[in-house]
Amino acid sequence: MANFDLSSLALKSVCPNNEIFVDDADLPSVMVYIPKFKNSDVLTGGNDSTHPAFIVNGQEIPGFWYSKYQNVVHTTQLTDGSIAAAYSLPGEDPTASINFDTARSRCEAKGAGWHLSTNAEWAAIALWCKKNGFMPYGNNNYGKDTRESNYKAIPTTFYGPDSDQPEGTTARVATGTGPLTWSHDKTLSGIWDLNGNVWEWQGGIRLVWGELQILANNDAADPDNPQNTTSVCWKAINAADGSLVEPECEVGDSSATLSGSTVKLDYVSGAWQWTTTVASSQDASRSCAFGKVTAAAAVGNAAKILLRSLALLPDEGAQEADYEGDYFWWNNGVAERCVSRGGSWSHGPYAGVFYLYGHYSRSTSPDIGFRSAFIPEIG
Repeated sequence: MANFDLSSLALKSVCPNNEIFVDDADLPSVMVYIPKFKNSDVLTGGNDSTHPAFIVNGQEIPGFWYSKYQNVVHTTQLTDGSIAAAYSLPGEDPTASINFDTARSRCEAKGAGWHLSTNAEWAAIALWCKKNGFMPYGNNNYGKDTRESNYKAIPTTFYGPDSDQPEGTTARVATGTGPLTWSHDKTLSGIWDLNGNVWEWQGGIRLVWGELQILANNDAADPDNPQNTTSVCWKAINAADGSLVEPECEVGDSSATLSGSTVKLDYVSGAWQWTTTVASSQDASRSCAFGKVTAAAAVGNAAKILLRSLALLPDEGAQEADYEGDYFWWNNGVAERCVSRGGSWSHGPYAGVFYLYGHYSRSTSPDIGFRSAFIPEIG
């Protein structure tokens, strides 16, 4: 315990908003505190309501703790079995090739309050970054950022002889080993690798036959609110007033409901548009720059604010260049697609805190990882 106290003291002397938390296996994770703020604090077109990330089960929380580093899974042998859980540690090769439900279970295995990062939490951080002019760089160009000339992080994986890149090309890098430009606030206290390295699964959001479905506010942070395919916690958004309503599309449906009153995603003139009627439904991964995403006239102001607060729609009056090339990929023609954010080591200028990929099902991909978060008030 004395060594742990000294480690915490050393961390706080350099990074005052960081904390070391131990989980049920008595192993540490380095976490960064994100205090509560309002939509209007980060959005030009926001209101004075508390940002959704700081409301869980109808109650406001003072803030949440977010993994400083992309997570790695370690298995701990205990006297009554073993625990495979997620950890936020520097200098590690981040876990990849993990599916959505396993990522959730590795976070929840840590104990009460621990959970897979939710889209609401990711969005809160992304919006703070943009508002404060700290859009982070990262490993999006085979070991470095496209805007930096040198390899500036410690490589952990490389391409082999039969890959589409020259043998020995860097893929993943060790967590937190990049320069300060890779921190979300450009300080040692910040969150590392939100841009590139590995995609990061996000809870509480999915697309079902083109219909956007979410869990209310940050309810996805509570494991007692299930996120399985048939969970009743999934809600759609009423386009007229932004209220959460029962979905018009179900995963078990044989085809999409292409029109109605809820917010859906259409592909119009080569760009994504939030609307209520889908004219272009296709089982394919299609994209546009995040700054080109729009909302049709059928989507009212309250619904737009909700979309913006979840980093799904550009801020009021924002220009495409404000999002520095971040991209928006979705598949609106299939039963269920989950969400990962940030990009990987190969996505170049498309990667970043507003980059979203909604083409994966719950299954894995070699470049998908994850990150845990912690809310002490839960459980």
